[in-house]
Amino acid sequence: MSGAGKKIVDVAFKASRTIDWDGMAKLLVSDEARREFSNLRRAFDEVNSQLQTKFSQEPEPIDWDFYRKGIGSRIVDMYKEAYESIEIPKYVDTVTPEYKPKFDALLVELKEAEEKSLKESERLEKEIADVQELKQKLSTMTADEYFAKHPELKKKFDDEIRNDYWGY
Repeated sequence: MSGAGKKIVDVAFKASRTIDWDGMAKLLVSDEARREFSNLRRAFDEVNSQLQTKFSQEPEPIDWDFYRKGIGSRIVDMYKEAYESIEIPKYVDTVTPEYKPKFDALLVELKEAEEKSLKESERLEKEIADVQELKQKLSTMTADEYFAKHPELKKKFDDEIRNDYWGY
């Protein structure tokens, strides 16, 4: 197998091990999305299977003696000589080095966005918990208890009362 073909098979194999299909499936909410997702997974598995088997094997060597018996040795020798003179150029990857820094920069940006998102999510969850707690206590809470939790509002109201500003 050529170096490029082997590399493709290796990448596909590694990708298939690192994809969390079950985790992604849990995120889907509609039946249509689940159907599309299962089609995607099936197609991925088929392509990966082909890469693992069909394209990862070396081609079988040509049995020149078999053809010599049926066709004749002069023609077979001529084809064998032509076949052996063919040089298949090795694949030189010029694309990956060009895009690797961009991809790495995107990965760094992705990690930063993920951290920012997690922090924001934690903040929002805390805020939701505070609002739910306030909702439960609101019917029995006194103004002093509320102002103890929100001293900035107490200061604002005290300033308005002190300055005779009653909103009209």
